[in-house]
Amino acid sequence: MIGSYVAVGDSFTEGVGDPGPEGAFVGWADRFAVLLADRRPEGDFQYTNLAVRGKLLDQIVADQVPRAVDMAPDLVSFCAGGNDIIRPGTDPDEVAERFERALAQLTAVSGTVMVTTGFDTRGVPVLRHLRGKIATYNGHVRAIADRYGCPVLDLWSLRSVQDRRAWDADRLHLSPEGHTRVALRAGQVLGLDVPADPEQAWPTLPPRGVLEMRRDNVAWAREFLVPWIGRRLRGESSGDHVTAKGALSPDDIRMRIASVA
Repeated sequence: MIGSYVAVGDSFTEGVGDPGPEGAFVGWADRFAVLLADRRPEGDFQYTNLAVRGKLLDQIVADQVPRAVDMAPDLVSFCAGGNDIIRPGTDPDEVAERFERALAQLTAVSGTVMVTTGFDTRGVPVLRHLRGKIATYNGHVRAIADRYGCPVLDLWSLRSVQDRRAWDADRLHLSPEGHTRVALRAGQVLGLDVPADPEQAWPTLPPRGVLEMRRDNVAWAREFLVPWIGRRLRGESSGDHVTAKGALSPDDIRMRIASVA
């Protein structure tokens, strides 16, 4: 019976790829918060989403972790380090050491801290070559979670998100259905009776030809890959001028979802 939940992280936890009204996003954490709230008396649940897209681990630790510590909620979801891992030259062992120090702060005040692993990137063109590095970091995250008794939202093993329909057009963020499946898996991790199976099979799609896939890849590179590389070269972040969503009521989240359904 979790009465308060704080989501800490980057674009994944902010919900990029799962659009809501007026340019905002919904995302798995907001959807998961509704699952939690449904198990409480009406009005007896507090939820805050502190996540901001593009943030590195140290930025999350500096800006979000102290706020989560101050709130001392029943549950914190902590997803951080992914943006560090995909940067050239970073050491997953060193990133994991900083991750553990932050986790120690959160577990000292929160009833439960749920950590997340990274996705299996074998199907993501720009990140496929980082699969081994991500797997190494995931191994550290699981080991750290074991040491602190934290439940693990294991995204690497979530087979349903290997389908391209689980991903947004940018191929870096989940689609609304992808976020929904992660929210359902998060509920399973905490032992909730969820309303659907996150591994439910996708409807069969007709096969795509080589020419169609090549055309899609060219369009994707022009629209998403080139701007992404440009921001890296300029030292910019997609979250430089973004403010966290902050406190949201379950009714607010339901209305956001309904407005774009």
